[in-house]
Amino acid sequence: MTAPVFISSSAAQQVFRWKDAIEALQAAYARPNDAAATPARSIAASDKAWLRTLPAAPAGGRYYGAKLMGAAAGVVSPSVEYVIVLFDRHTSRIAAFIDGNLVTGLRTAATSAAALDRLAPPGPARLAVLGSGLEASMHTRAFASIRPLTEVVVFSPTPERRVAFAEAVTRDLGVAARAAATPQEAVEGAELVLAAARSRGEQPILHGDWLAPGAAVVSIGSTVPQQRELDASVIARSDFIVCDMLEEVLHDTGDMIAARAAGIEAHDKAISLSALLSDAAADRARASRAPLFKSVGSGFQDIVIAELILEKALQAGLAVPLPIEFESKAI
Repeated sequence: MTAPVFISSSAAQQVFRWKDAIEALQAAYARPNDAAATPARSIAASDKAWLRTLPAAPAGGRYYGAKLMGAAAGVVSPSVEYVIVLFDRHTSRIAAFIDGNLVTGLRTAATSAAALDRLAPPGPARLAVLGSGLEASMHTRAFASIRPLTEVVVFSPTPERRVAFAEAVTRDLGVAARAAATPQEAVEGAELVLAAARSRGEQPILHGDWLAPGAAVVSIGSTVPQQRELDASVIARSDFIVCDMLEEVLHDTGDMIAARAAGIEAHDKAISLSALLSDAAADRARASRAPLFKSVGSGFQDIVIAELILEKALQAGLAVPLPIEFESKAI
């Protein structure tokens, strides 16, 4: 009997490679997966504590499982912790516990890059980044793995953070980067635009008339009804919208709710990421002149990337066996 293993964020970072992750996601989304493979996330909340669960059983993979994240308000140092639990299809046993904090950032960026690789024209591109946090950093690195970046221009509300972000991009990626004083300055003229920073007061941070013709937009910052990132004009401008979770993006994100209230319907020009990566919408993708990828994240992405990390960590000797054994019940 094989004991479950633990994989830390440090171990995950050591074995992670963008190219491998992007290819794994493209392959996983291209396979037929019915809705039961990725059920809706659930949230339990009581007495200022909450627990979110994202289950998935991707077709074609060896592992299935769920990511859990939880937090409690009112504690001395409020924080969120994440854990991904993987079960082995071959044995039905728990195979691994993986720290999910870093994995969440990695899988979100890798998923966006998997989509952008099909939506953006090949060749060098200037990237505009709205945001300077972990997600913005991860996405910049993921995008640099699929397109040669000629320049990265970043806006963040805090001048020190945007300057530090630009310096890190130049140092780590060898790409010219600079800070912009406004989001409009960052976006104008860019072929690729990443929106990874919900604005203060939940007002849109990106407007459609700032965008260059043909610019491809990735938006990850509005995932629930209360959050805003894109002005309705961005939705109106977009001629092809790809969603990682189609119905959730269209009905449960603040940006789409606001667009619908403004009389802008996105349903007829929106498809799922699975449809894009299975080439079911290849003609529409090629014809698009204003593509948008909008992501809310899913357990599907967590499990695909967690499986990749588990396999590589086992090969590298970085998976820590746990001195525990779970009882099994016959079914």
